[in-house]
Amino acid sequence: MKVLLVGGSGMVGTFITPYLSKHHELRVLDLNPPEHDVDYVSGSMTNADDVRRALDGMDTFIDVAMLSPQGGGSTVQDEKVIAENYAVNCHGLHLLLFIAQEMGIKQGVYTSTMSVHFRGREYYPNEDEVALDTPSAYGLSKGFGELICRYFARWFDMNLIALRITGPRPRERWIDERRNPPDYKGSKLYVTDEEDLANAYLAALERVQTGHGLFDAYFISGDENGEEMNMSKAKRDLGWEPLSQARLQML
Repeated sequence: MKVLLVGGSGMVGTFITPYLSKHHELRVLDLNPPEHDVDYVSGSMTNADDVRRALDGMDTFIDVAMLSPQGGGSTVQDEKVIAENYAVNCHGLHLLLFIAQEMGIKQGVYTSTMSVHFRGREYYPNEDEVALDTPSAYGLSKGFGELICRYFARWFDMNLIALRITGPRPRERWIDERRNPPDYKGSKLYVTDEEDLANAYLAALERVQTGHGLFDAYFISGDENGEEMNMSKAKRDLGWEPLSQARLQML
């Protein structure tokens, strides 16, 4: 498929691009040019003309745009954090989905975050029961983004998946943090390897190609033993599970 990576020059977009480009033809919409050799449209997801140019000729999209991220345990914020999160996670997303369906593109993947939840929990039993009760402005706006996706699935017959990712890491950093876990100030963080994350996006792209009016959210992390997160839904629906431990043993 021809896939638009919205915000594809950022951290997550950069390290999943090599994996996605083995299966799909990619284009990046971003204010900054991508590191990899893919088609590029310079622009912002908050500008309708830029979004239309970027979506032209595409089959589907992945939204990996992010500004001012925060953990799911902080209430610290300022005007910049508020403005950037609402601009990207609410205004930009709404505009992207509206224009996409207007152009006949009915399928896509939204990058959400485990920070939509209060991260002081010991365990997350499933995606449908854990409340979107984050204290952070970032998580709040990402949760609103999921509601926007639900709205477009219900009223515009779009198929959309939200991946609630956590601790995305490029390979070298992932290896280091798995072997030498830093002090996360008393909390747990199951970092996610770049290849596991890319495979989750590939699986989500396939899932949204069938059905009507679909919205669903999935926990995506490197918690291969389910110590903190029950990721059985991702395994059941997407055929995805982290291969972190097996990969670490091979390296």
